[in-house]
Formats: sequence, C-alpha cells, structure tokens
Amino acid sequence: MKPMGAIPQEFKSLPMTIGGRSVEELLTSSPLFVYDSAVIRSRISRFRAACPGIDLHYAVKANPFPPLLAAMAPLVDGFDVASAGELARVTKLGKAVSFAGPGKTDAELDAAIGAGVTINLESEGETDRALAVADRLGRKPRLAVRVNPEFELRGSGMRMGGRASPFGVDAERVPALVKRILAADAEWRGFHIFAGSQALDPAAIIDSQAHTLELALRLADMAGASPPLVNLGGGFGIPYFPGEQALDIEAIGVALTPRLDALPDTRFAIELGRWLVGEAGVYLTRIVDRKESRGEVFLVCDGGLNHQLAATGNLGTVVRRNYPVAVATASADSRCEIVSVVGPLCTPLDRLADQVELPVAGQGDVIAVFMAGAYGLTASPWEFLGHPRPAEILV
Repeated sequence: MKPMGAIPQEFKSLPMTIGGRSVEELLTSSPLFVYDSAVIRSRISRFRAACPGIDLHYAVKANPFPPLLAAMAPLVDGFDVASAGELARVTKLGKAVSFAGPGKTDAELDAAIGAGVTINLESEGETDRALAVADRLGRKPRLAVRVNPEFELRGSGMRMGGRASPFGVDAERVPALVKRILAADAEWRGFHIFAGSQALDPAAIIDSQAHTLELALRLADMAGASPPLVNLGGGFGIPYFPGEQALDIEAIGVALTPRLDALPDTRFAIELGRWLVGEAGVYLTRIVDRKESRGEVFLVCDGGLNHQLAATGNLGTVVRRNYPVAVATASADSRCEIVSVVGPLCTPLDRLADQVELPVAGQGDVIAVFMAGAYGLTASPWEFLGHPRPAEILV
C-alpha cells in the first residue's frame, strides 16, 4: 500500500456530498469537475482576516471557468491574466486587471491597452512594442514592470527568481526602464515581483516577502519614483501529498503587515490562484470496469490523465505521489482493499492513484479526485485520444 494526501475537511463524509448535494445528484454526466463556492469564500475570508489592508488578486490561470470568475468578482480586488483569452473572460467583471506573461503579441497589447488594463512588462522589447501600440491607438498605457529578482522562494514547487529567466526584467535593469516609462508619459503602475509558487513553509514565504519589499524600495529609490502598487506575487501552496501540512497564512500576515510602512504611498497586492480554488474542486469519474491482473486490482474509470494531468504525476512532478482520492459512493462502514485507479487512455501514465487503500468498489461507483480546483482541466490534454470534454459546474 502507498500513502495518499489528505482529503480536504469539507469532503470527508461518506457517502460524499459537495455543496450539500449528493454525488449521484451532481453527476448527470461523467466525468465532471465540481467547484464548491463555499470553500472558495472561506479561503478568501481567511486571507482578509490574516492580511488586512492588502489587495487580493485572483490568478486566472489557476482556473478560468467563467461562472467561477463571476462568483469571485465581488470578493476579490483584481484579476491577473496571462493571455488575451483570459483577458476576454474578465474585462466585463468590473475589477482591476493586470496582464503578465512573456511573449505578448501586438494584438494582445492592443487589446490590453484598449481595455485600460495594466500590462506587466516582461522586457525592454515588450516596452517598445507597448509604447508603439499605445501611440497608434492614441491611448495612455498603464505599464508596470515585472521584476526578475536576484532571489528565489525557498522550497517552492516552481521557482521563478534568482536565475536567468524569460519572466520579467532583471532587477539591475529595472530603474532605467521605469525612468523610460515615465519619460514616455505612460501611466506607471508599479512593480510585479514573483519569486516562486506552491510553497508550504511560512518562514520561506516571510523571508521572500521581506526580500521583495527591500528590492521594491531599492528600485523605487534608484528610479526616483514611488510605485503606486507592488504586486508581491503569491506562492501560497496547498497540501497535495502525504505528510504535507496546510500553510499558516496567519503567521505570514503577522510578519508582512508592519513591513508595508516602508513604502507608505504604495498599495500592495498578493496574487493567489491555487490557494483560493485548488481545494474547492473535486473531479468525479465513474468506474467502467473492475479487473484483476497478476494479483492486483485495477479500477478503470471513464476519465483520467486527459482531464487531471497533475493527479497522475505528469505535470512537473519529479517523483510520483498520490493525490487524495475516495470512492464517493461508498458508505462509511465499507470494507477496504488495495487498488490502483486508472483512466481509459492507452498509456501506462494514465494512473490517478497507485496502490491505495479504498473501499471496495466496482462498475458504476464514482471515484473522487480532490485538489482539482486549480490546474485541472485547462492544464490537461483533454483532446488526447478524442474522449469527450468533461463538464464543469459551480455549486
């Protein structure tokens, strides 16, 4: 038997309910992603209490499901997007929007400037093109500088600083670029400084935020201008795997809040995606076959890697570990067995759970894969082998 991560507290009861509704009631077609809005609201409330006075931005790349975005709009202070497609989903939701990401095309710059959103510039060349597009449109562009810092977020699942990078402008070149933006009579909107993601160590995040504030202050002094906004990035992780503990964001807020006085004329934002929505999502897939092979039991489902790539260990995981899973239709007193849960694809990579202990299940039962609210469907090859695209609902 191999261990798996912990099921989020909100979904531990069996038979399982989501948003007060049974799995069978929700699963009118399988597979299905279900997002629990009460879980998202709970995470947002917790952030507000822990980090008073700090703007909360939602990173749309984590989950761009339109009903979810509409539900979040009154609860957050802004949206951060990374493509024209994401931009189109949020421009009419009445919130501040910033646009980051390398490789923005002229058409995307045109759309962003036309919509009046803030562009987080990733290079001097992108700055040239943004100013040229703004001149052609006769618009005053809103421009921030994404900084490639000299440091990284220790222990993060994806490190974004401290090295040569396609993301952001190297810190030592930022002051000159800010001066150029100001000289061009653009509206300078500040800094975006993102050092890493998916960190569970509060001390590492506290340390990274301290370095971020020191860097922002130093760059502002060198540029001779106080930034209207400093986006501190995010990096807040969630516990996917065995032995991982939930992040203590209260400790982060206690350390961060008094440090903001170093830039008294600046607003600060934290950009979160996974931490807000990851635990709110459940992927439901029905078992279509139960088979035994050389003494092992396999539960073969109608969805797998094509919808939940991360849960199969194929989205940047070096050593495959089990996400939390459950037999959603089981009763609390069901006897258990050791099984592997696999999808319908013709590849051995399509394994949602490897040798885990679950209640005895068979054809027609429903498997729930948790932590599915972020980097789920849109981060998976759902057209691979031509299976139908799963439905999504917000409850």
